[in-house]
Amino acid sequence: MLAACMEERRESCDPVTVLKLILSYSVDQYNRVWIPDPEEVWKSAEIAKDYRVGDRVLRLLLEDGMELDYPIDPESLPPLRNPDILVGENDLTALSYLHEPAVLHNLRIRFAESKLIYTYSGIILVAMNPYKQLPIYGDAIIHAYSGQNVGDMDPHIFAVAEEAYKQMARNNKNQSIIVSGESGAGKTVSARYAMRYFATVSKSSSNAHVEDKVLASNPITEAVGNAKTTRNDNSSRFGKYTEISFDERNQIIGANMRTYLLEKSRVVFQSENERNYHIFYQLCASAQQSEFKHLKLGSAEEFHYTRMGGSTVIEGVNDRADMIETQKTFRLLGFKEDFQMDVFKILAAILHLGNVQITAVGNERSTVSVRCLVMRGLRGLAGQAGASLDDREALVLFYLSKEGDSHLKVFCELLGLEGDKVAQWLCNRKIITASETVVKPMTRPQAANARDALAKKIYAHLFDFIVERINQALQFSGKQHTFIGVLDIYGFETFDVNSFEQFCINYANEKLQQQFNLHVFKLEQEEYMKEDIPWTLIDFYDNQPVIDLIEAKMGILELLDEECLLPHGTDENWLQKLYNNFVNKNSLFEKPRMSNTSFIIQHFADKVEYKCEGFLEKNRDTVYDMLVEILRASKFHLCASFFQENPAPSSPFSSAITVKSAKPVIKSNNKHFRSTVGSKFRSSLYLLMETLNATTPHYVRCIKPNDEKLPFEFDSRRIVQQLRACGVLETIRISAQSYPSRWTYIEFYSRYGILMTKQELSFSDKQEVCRVVLHRLIQDSNQYQLGKTKIFFRAGQVAYLEKLRLDKLRQGCVVIQKHIRGWLQRKKFLRERGAALVIQRYFRGQQTVRRAVTARTLKEAWAAIVIQKYCRGYLVRNLYQLIRVATITIQAYTRGFLARRRYRKMLEQHKAVILQKYARAWLARRRFQNIRRFVLNIQLTYRVQRLQKKLEDQNKENHGLVEKLTSLAALRAGDVEKIQKLESELDRAAAHRHNYEEKGRRYKASVEEKLAMLQKHNSELETQKEQIQLKLQEKTEEMKDSAGLFASVVRAQQTLSVPQDLLDRLQEYRRVGCKPGAVVSEGGGVCGADDLGIGVCVRVSDEQEEVREKMDDLTKQLFDDVQKEERQRILLEKSFELKTQDYEKQIRSLKEEIKSLKSEKMQLQHQLEEERVTSDGLKGEVARLSQQAKTISEFEKEIELLQTQKIDVEKHVQSQKREMREQMSEITRQLLESYDIEDVRSRLSVKDLEHLNEDGELWFAYEGLKKATRVLESHFQSQKDCYEKEIEALNFKVAHLSQEINHLQKLFREENDINESIRHEVTRLTSENMVESLPRAPVLAVIREMLRISEGKFSFSAMIPDFKQQISELEKQKQDLEIRLTEQNESMKGKLEELSHQLNRYREEEGMQRKTVEAQNEIHTAEKEKLMDTSQEMQETGEHLKKQFETESEVKSSLRHEACHLTVENRDLEEELDMKDRVIKKLQDQVKILTKTIEKANDVHLSSGPREYLGMLEYKREDEAKLIQNLILDLKPRGVVVNMIPGLPAHILFMCVRYADSLNDASMLKSLMNSTINGIKQVVKEHLEDFEMLSFWLSNTCHFLNCLKQYSGEKEFMKHNSPHQNKNCLNNFDLSEYRQILSDVAIRIYHQFIIVMENNIQPIIVPGMLEFESLQGISGLKPTGFRKRSSSIDDTDAYTMTSILQQLSYFYSTMCQNGLDPEIVRQAVKQLFFLIGAVTLNSLFLRKDMCSCRKGMQIRCNISYLEEWLQDKNLQNSLAKETLEPLSQAAWLLQVKKTTDSDAKEIYERCTSLSAVQIIKILNSYTPIDDFEKRVTPSFVRKVQALLNSREDSSHLMLDTKYLFQVTFPFTPSPHALEMIEIPSSFKLGFLNRL
Repeated sequence: MLAACMEERRESCDPVTVLKLILSYSVDQYNRVWIPDPEEVWKSAEIAKDYRVGDRVLRLLLEDGMELDYPIDPESLPPLRNPDILVGENDLTALSYLHEPAVLHNLRIRFAESKLIYTYSGIILVAMNPYKQLPIYGDAIIHAYSGQNVGDMDPHIFAVAEEAYKQMARNNKNQSIIVSGESGAGKTVSARYAMRYFATVSKSSSNAHVEDKVLASNPITEAVGNAKTTRNDNSSRFGKYTEISFDERNQIIGANMRTYLLEKSRVVFQSENERNYHIFYQLCASAQQSEFKHLKLGSAEEFHYTRMGGSTVIEGVNDRADMIETQKTFRLLGFKEDFQMDVFKILAAILHLGNVQITAVGNERSTVSVRCLVMRGLRGLAGQAGASLDDREALVLFYLSKEGDSHLKVFCELLGLEGDKVAQWLCNRKIITASETVVKPMTRPQAANARDALAKKIYAHLFDFIVERINQALQFSGKQHTFIGVLDIYGFETFDVNSFEQFCINYANEKLQQQFNLHVFKLEQEEYMKEDIPWTLIDFYDNQPVIDLIEAKMGILELLDEECLLPHGTDENWLQKLYNNFVNKNSLFEKPRMSNTSFIIQHFADKVEYKCEGFLEKNRDTVYDMLVEILRASKFHLCASFFQENPAPSSPFSSAITVKSAKPVIKSNNKHFRSTVGSKFRSSLYLLMETLNATTPHYVRCIKPNDEKLPFEFDSRRIVQQLRACGVLETIRISAQSYPSRWTYIEFYSRYGILMTKQELSFSDKQEVCRVVLHRLIQDSNQYQLGKTKIFFRAGQVAYLEKLRLDKLRQGCVVIQKHIRGWLQRKKFLRERGAALVIQRYFRGQQTVRRAVTARTLKEAWAAIVIQKYCRGYLVRNLYQLIRVATITIQAYTRGFLARRRYRKMLEQHKAVILQKYARAWLARRRFQNIRRFVLNIQLTYRVQRLQKKLEDQNKENHGLVEKLTSLAALRAGDVEKIQKLESELDRAAAHRHNYEEKGRRYKASVEEKLAMLQKHNSELETQKEQIQLKLQEKTEEMKDSAGLFASVVRAQQTLSVPQDLLDRLQEYRRVGCKPGAVVSEGGGVCGADDLGIGVCVRVSDEQEEVREKMDDLTKQLFDDVQKEERQRILLEKSFELKTQDYEKQIRSLKEEIKSLKSEKMQLQHQLEEERVTSDGLKGEVARLSQQAKTISEFEKEIELLQTQKIDVEKHVQSQKREMREQMSEITRQLLESYDIEDVRSRLSVKDLEHLNEDGELWFAYEGLKKATRVLESHFQSQKDCYEKEIEALNFKVAHLSQEINHLQKLFREENDINESIRHEVTRLTSENMVESLPRAPVLAVIREMLRISEGKFSFSAMIPDFKQQISELEKQKQDLEIRLTEQNESMKGKLEELSHQLNRYREEEGMQRKTVEAQNEIHTAEKEKLMDTSQEMQETGEHLKKQFETESEVKSSLRHEACHLTVENRDLEEELDMKDRVIKKLQDQVKILTKTIEKANDVHLSSGPREYLGMLEYKREDEAKLIQNLILDLKPRGVVVNMIPGLPAHILFMCVRYADSLNDASMLKSLMNSTINGIKQVVKEHLEDFEMLSFWLSNTCHFLNCLKQYSGEKEFMKHNSPHQNKNCLNNFDLSEYRQILSDVAIRIYHQFIIVMENNIQPIIVPGMLEFESLQGISGLKPTGFRKRSSSIDDTDAYTMTSILQQLSYFYSTMCQNGLDPEIVRQAVKQLFFLIGAVTLNSLFLRKDMCSCRKGMQIRCNISYLEEWLQDKNLQNSLAKETLEPLSQAAWLLQVKKTTDSDAKEIYERCTSLSAVQIIKILNSYTPIDDFEKRVTPSFVRKVQALLNSREDSSHLMLDTKYLFQVTFPFTPSPHALEMIEIPSSFKLGFLNRL
C-alpha cells in the first residue's frame, strides 16, 4: 500500500513491496498523484517536473492552478491516480491502482455525480445512504434483476439477493446476507429490500401468503425496536438475524428471527433530539380512540419516558397512521385483538410507571406520595420487621391512600398488581442474610433507578415475547430444505462517551470482521487454485488478539462478570483489575493519560475509549426480588408469565439446520455468571458465528455519506472513517497485495489488439498471442500471471497498458492528422497557384494588346470583319437550303411511315384481340402447370439436397479413412524405429559381454556356493511367475477378444496405438518378471544387465514377494478398470442405438407427413413425367456415388492389410525381444558372483513398483482406453447432431410446403371471392328484372353452366337427379348478363324466345325423366337418350349464340368487358363463351358416367327430390359431445391450417347453431353454445404454452363471433351481406349474451397468447438488442473487477439480432396461416415491439457499462433492423414503430454531444418520450469507452434537469413490461357462403348432415 494509506496500522505492509508497486512506472511529468488534504482527505495534483531518484521535493500543480513543492520520502511516494477511463467503475477492484484515495474518488464520482448509491468492492456491496427516495426498488427492478448474473447488471442490493438466492437454489447450500454499518447508514432499509426481493421472486403457490407474513414482521419489529436518534430517524436499536426458510422448490415456507442486545436504557432515558421507541408515540397518538380509552393515555409530552429528548415528533412521520399499519400487520400475522390489547396494556403501564413521582424524605428515604406518609409505633413495626428499635429507628412504611399517586394506580390496575405493595417496594429493598431479613429504605435516586430498572425489565420481556410470537406465526409444518439469513446488525461505533452498549457492539464487529477476513482470504485462494496460479500467503490483519483480550479466560468480560458476583463490586474496582492485568502487558489495551475512569482498546477500525461508569449495573441488569415477586403474582396473565421461574424456553429455531461451531463455546458452571448480559450476549454471538460459518456469506456495507442527512452530499472524512471501519479497505489491501486486475484472454485480446504486431495477430491461438504480447510489453514477468482462463495483473499494470494503448491511438491520430493537414495545405497551394497563373495570363495578355493596337491594325481588323460577315452569310444560306430540302423529304417519308404503321397497328390490335382470348386461356392453364411444376421442383430439390448431404458424409468418411491410413503408416515407421533401437541395444549388450566375462571369472569362485542356493530359489519363483503369466495372458486375450475394443481400435487407430504398445510392454513385464536375467530400466522398459551395468539380476528376499503382490494388485486393478470402461462403452453404444432409432422414427414420421401433403395434391402428380430427365441425372449421380462407395471397401481392405502387416511386425519384434532376453539370461547366470546379496536386497525395496511404473505406462494404457471411449462418445454425438440437423431440414421443408399450400388456398379464396361478388351482382339485377328473365333462359343456362365450371364447383354427381335445382341456382347467380343482353340485343328477342321454348321443352323432358327414375328403374336407357338429345340441343344453342356474338361486335365487346370486370383477373366472359363448345362435349361424357353412378346409387336408396343446401348441419342431441370432442378438443390445428379455409371449425359450429335455431329448440341451442364455449376454454387451458394452438383458437373464436354478428339480423352487421346471406340469418333467438361471453373468452385467449409470445422472446431481447454487436469493429471492453460478466465476446451460442427477427417471423407466419384477422396481427406485433423496447430500455437503465456512444450506435442499428422487418411484412400502420420511440431516443441521447447549453436544449426538445428521471439516469450513467470520449459533467446534468423540471411526467424509472394495450376485435364478415362449405372427412364428423 502507499504511504498515505500506511498511516493506518492495518495497512503496514512490507516497504520493499510498496516501493516496487509504486516504482513499477516512473513518476514522470504530467502524471497525476494524490496528496493528503485536511478537508477532503485526499486531493489530486499533477506532476509539474519529472521525479528523479533521490529528490526530496516533488513539484506539483494543483487543480486550482497553484504550484506546490511537496516534500516526499523516496520510500513512500504519493499514490498515482488512475486513468479517467477507469474512474466510476462498478467494482473497486477493477481499478488499476488500488489504494484509499482511488477508492474514495471512485465512490465520489459514482455517488455525487452519477447519483449511483451502490458499488462493488470485490465480494462487498458498498451502499451509500442517499437520504432521498429513489425509483430503483419497484417490482419492475426486481424482475429485471431476477435470473441475472451478479456481474451483468449494475450494483444493487437486489443483485446480492439474487446471487444468494441463485447459489442456494443451485448448490442447495444455506446463505447469509450480512448488512452492517453505523446508525443512519441504511442497514434496516437494505435488509428490508433484500427480504422483499426474496418474497417477490419466490412466491409460493399456496394461499398461506407466507411471503406477506415475513414482510409484515418488519413493521412490528421496527415499531418496538427502532427509535429516532441524532443520526437516524429510524435507527434499529437491536441486532436482528432473520432466517427465511425455503422448501425444495425454493419457495418461502416460513421464517425465524433472532435478536441481539436490545438497547433497554432507551426506555428510561433519551438524549437531546432523540425519541423513545416508536410504539410509545404511536400509542399516544391513538390515545383518543375508543379502543384505547381504558389505557388512560395522553399526548407524548405528558409522559416522562417520551418527553426526555425534547423531540416527540418526526418530520414527515404520522404516528397515528403508523399505529394503524402496526395493527394491520399484527392482524396479518394472526394476532387477535385480545393479544394486541395485552401488548398495549403493558406499553401503557410502562409509560404510567415512568410518571410515578418519587419524593425524598430526608437524606436516606423516599416515598411515592408525601401526603400519605404516616409514622406508626416504631417498636411494633420494628418487631414485625424482626429488628430492634435502636438499630431500626429510621424504618418507615408507606401505603397508598385513595387520593394517592394516580399514575401508580393506573399502572397497578393495568397489570393487576397490589398498589400498596408496589408503593412499598419501590422505595424499599429487602436484604436477606444468614441470620435475619432486613428492610432497607432507598434514597430518591436509588428508588428512581429501581423504577427505571423495572420498566426496562418489563419492556425487555415484552420485546422478547413479541419476537417469540412472531416466530410462532412464521413457523411451518414441513421440512426446511435451505434458508437464507439476513443479518441486520449495528456497525462499529465510537462516540464521545462510550459505555457498555458500545463495548458489546464493537465486540460483535470484531467477530464479524474476523469471519469476513477469513472468507475473503479463502475466496482469493480458491481463485488462484482454480487458475493454477502460484499461491503465496497474503499477510492480512488478524484481530484474534483483540478478541482474546475481550473474551478469553481472565479477559475483560470474565473480569466484569467476576466483579458483578461480588456484593460490593464497583466499576472502579473492576477498572483497577483491568489496569493491573493489561496495562503494559497487552499492546491493545491502554490507560488514558488524563483519566482514571476510562480504558482504551485498539479495535481493528480505531481506538475507542470506554467510560467504566455503569458497566456493572448494565451487565447485572437486575431488578429487586420483591418487585419481581409482586409482578409474578400479577392478575394479568401476560405480565405474570414474564417473571415465572425457569420458564420453558421456546426455541425460535426449532426447525433450523444444526450448525457446528468452528471453536468450542466457553461455558461456566456458575449459574449467576451465565445470567449476566455480557455472558448472554457472548453466547448468542457464538451461536450467530456458528450459523454464519455454516453458510455462504454475502456482505453489504452501508455507508453514511454525511451527518446532516443531506441528499447526495459527500463528506470525505466521514466516509473514509467508515470505510476503514467496515473492512472495505481491508479487502482492497488484500487484493492489492496479489493480482487485483483480472482479464479473460478474450477481453484482453479485444481491448489491446491495437498493441499487437501483424505477426502476433497471425497466430491462431489467442492465448499464445496474449502471452507473446505481454512478454514484449511487460519485461518483468512477476507483474502478471497467466492462468487457465484469465490473466492476472499486479496493481498499476492495467494503467500502464491503458497508457500504451492511448499513446498508440494518439500516435495514429497524429499520423492521420498529418496527412490530412498536408493534403489540405497542398490543395490550398495548388488552388492559389492556379489563381495566380490565371491572373498573370490575363495581365500579360492585356499588356500585349495595348502594345499591339495601332490605326493600321484597326482598319485591317475592320475590313476582315466585313469580309467575314458576307462569307459567313453565304455559307449559312447554302446550309439552310440544303437542310430545308432534306427536312421536307424526311417529313414525307415519315408521314407515310407513320400512316402505314398506324394501319398495321390497327390490324395487329384486331388480330391481337382474337389471340388474347386464346392466350389468356393458355396462360391460365400455364399458371396452373407452373404451380404444379413448382411443387415438384421443391420435392426434387429436397431429394437433391439429401443426395448432396449423403455425398458430403461419404466424402467425410473417405477423408477419415485417408487419415487413418496415414496414421497407420506413421505407426509402421515408429515400429521400424523401435526395431532399430532394439538392434542397437543388442549390439551394445554384446560389447559389454566381454567385459562382464572377465569380471565373472574373477568373482566366480567366491559366489559358487551362493549361486547354488539362488538358483534353487529362482526356480521356485520362476514356476510361480509362469502361473501368474498364464493368468495375465488369459485376461489379456479376453480383453483383446472383446468386439468393442477392436471397434475402438478401428475408429481411433492413432489414439490407441500408444496404449496398445504399452499393454504389450506390460505383458513383457509380467512375462520376464521372475527370470534371473530380466531387469527394470530407469525408463520403465525391460532390458538386460548389459544395458544397465549394474542390473537387478536376482530375485531374493521376502521383499520380492511384496513387490510381486503389489504388481499383481496393480495389474488386476488396471484390467478391472479396462473392463469397466468396456462395459460403459457398450452401454453408450446401446443408448446411441436407442437414440438412433428414436431419430429414425422421427424422420419416418416427418416423411409420412410429407407423403400426406403430397397425397393431398395428387391431382398435380401427372406432370411428374416431365421431370424424368432430371431424375435420370440424379440417378446418374447416385450411380457415381455408389461407385465411390465401392472404393471404400478397397480402402478397408488396404487398412486390414496394413493392420496385418503391423501385427506381423509386432510379432517379429516380440520374437527378437525374447531371443535377446534369453541371451541376457545366460549372461546373467554367469555374472551372479559379481553382486552382493545385501546390495540386491536393498535394491528390491518397495520402490521397485515405482520404477516399474516410473513413466506411468500402466496409467497411459488406462488413459488410452478412456480416450477411446471419448472418441466413441464424440462420434455418437456427431451422428446425433447430424440426425438433428436432418430433422430440422425436414421440418423446414414441411413448413415450406405448408406455406405453398397456404398460398394456393389464398389464390383459391380470391377466386371464390370474385365469383361470390359476381353472384351478388347477378342476384341484385335479377330482382330488378324478374319480368324479362324468362325469354333469355336458354342463353342464361349455357352461361351459368360455363361459369359454374369456371368456378371449379360443378358437382357432376348431383347433376342428373338435381338438374332443375342447378338451373334455379344458376338463374339466381347470373342475372347481370341478362341485363346486358337485354340492353344491347333487342333485335335478338325472337331468336331468344325460340331458345326459351327449347329450354322449356328441355325442362319438361328433364322433369319427365326424373319422374320416370322415381317410378321405374327399368327405363334408364331411354332417359339417357333424352339427356343426350338435350345435350345436343344445348350444343346447337351455343353455336347459334356464338354466331350471334360474332356478328354483333358491340354486344360482344360489352359482354367481354363486363365478364372481365366481374371475374377480376381469373376469367373473362369472352373466354368462357369460346370454351363452351369444349365444355358441352365434356358434359356428354360426364352424363354417361353420372348415369352409371345414379344407377348404382339407386340400388342403395331411392333418390329424393332436388333440394337446395340451406347452410345448416343437422345433428342429434346425443352427438353433441362427440361434435365438441372431434371438432374442438381433438382437432390438430396444423392440418386444418394447411388444407382448409380459415375458420372452418367456427363455420361448422355456426351451421350447427343455425340448425338448432331453425328447430326453435332453446335448450338444444343453449346446450350447444355452452358446450362450445366450455370446449374452447378447456382446449386453451390444456395448451396454455402452445403458441400455435392458442393462435388457431383465437382465430376460430373471432370467426365464430363474427358469424354470430353477421347472421344476427342486426342491420349494422348486415351491411356487407348478400341477399342470400341475409336469408341465412337466425330467426328465433338473440345470442347477444353469448357474443359477449365469446368476446370475453377471446380476450382471455389473446392475453394468454401475448404472454406465450413474450415468454418466448423475452430471454433473447437483451442479448440480441444490447449485448450482440451488430456493427463489428466499434466495440470496446473495460476492466470489470472481481465480479466478471457472464457473457463472452465470442460466444457462438449467444442470441443475436437475427434470433429476434426469426422469432418475430415465426410468430407472424403462424398468425397468418391460422387466418388471424390482420388487425389483431397488427395489435400483437405492436405489443411485442413494446416489450422489446421496454425490456431493452430497462436493462440499459440498470447497466452502466452499456451507456456509451458506441452502444447507442449498436442500438440504433438494431432498431433499423426491426423497422425493416415491419416494412417487409407490410406492418407500417400497426403503430409498432412508435413503441420503440423511447428506446430510439435513448440511443440518440447516448450519441449526441453533451456539453453546451444548446445541447441541453436539444435534448429537452428531442427526448419527449423519455421521462425526466430516465433522461437524468442515462446522463448520469454515461460511461466513456476510452479516453477520447468525455464524461457528462454534473453542471450539464443540472442544466438538463432544470429544463426538465417543467415537465409533469411519471417519476418511475422503469417501463412496465407487463403493460398490455387494449385489444379490439374488428368485425369482419365472412366471405364464404355457408351452403358451399363442405366438411372434410379428416374431422370425423360423419354424423352431421347437410340440409
